[in-house]
Amino acid sequence: MQRTQNIRISEQMLRQAAPVITLLVMMVFVGIITPEFLTIDSMIVLATSTATLFVLAAGATFVIMLGGIDLSIQAIASMCSVVLALTLPNLGYLAFILAIGAGLLAGTLSGLAHVRLRIPSFIATLAAGGVWAGVALIISDARAIAISGAERDYLNWITGATLGIPHEVFIGALVLVVSVFLQRFTMFGRISTAIGAGEAATWSSGVRVNMYKVMAFALSGLMAGLAGVILAGRLSSGSPTLADEFLLPAIAAVIVGGTALTGGVGSVWRTLIGALTISVIRLGMTFIGVDIFAQQIIFGVMLMIAVAITIDRSKIPIVK
Repeated sequence: MQRTQNIRISEQMLRQAAPVITLLVMMVFVGIITPEFLTIDSMIVLATSTATLFVLAAGATFVIMLGGIDLSIQAIASMCSVVLALTLPNLGYLAFILAIGAGLLAGTLSGLAHVRLRIPSFIATLAAGGVWAGVALIISDARAIAISGAERDYLNWITGATLGIPHEVFIGALVLVVSVFLQRFTMFGRISTAIGAGEAATWSSGVRVNMYKVMAFALSGLMAGLAGVILAGRLSSGSPTLADEFLLPAIAAVIVGGTALTGGVGSVWRTLIGALTISVIRLGMTFIGVDIFAQQIIFGVMLMIAVAITIDRSKIPIVK
């Protein structure tokens, strides 16, 4: 009996350490193939490219911790980039608040659709993603909106650098600190974990589960809006398809980091490790010369493997 318990503890420790081990192995592997990857400049590029992906994935982490999923984050990010590009000339810095607020509203509406209409989260957010993508296409007239001239000065808090470190890295670090605080030191974080671990028991405890679910989706939308703003700043434009390629890497970052798709297990710290792993693989494939379409295949395979490892099959004894 004791031996069985020790084996389970060892397996749990190995599972928790697996994301970090994977990240280190991938960095060493890519570094051996292309030594220039391990230079300081390359590490700064790695951190910068990870920042936006992490912001997008951090928001999705709160939903996945509940046992749900948000498939609308890329559409929300794209829509918010368009909102920013359209309103920046007239509103200045208020345009950033409007764009991120649009993401918050979109996420809240997705959450309400999920809990009020009792629709599975993947269907609700998939449909909502189509709505937000359509909104982005309509308000942008199905074209990219360039941010040029004096308006670019408003983007310095995104595109600039301090002590040689791009501001995107600082934004990602701030998101990490706030997210960890929310998850570890607030009622929202503790109850979200409880809902993911056992929703029925949480309901029985008198917790307003639906309210916390909507809050998680709202936070996911807000983070997606921020990611859209960062992308618009980086590319000096807003586009209805700007973040279309980010959905699979963002979800993969959460799962590869060790957050269980069935909820209740995981953290934003793990998502950071997952996002770094995805970025290392992406940059490594770029250094090696792997085609961008082949990269999507690799991300898809990684996601399937990660889900197979992290999923709690005790919650879904029958997989349909």
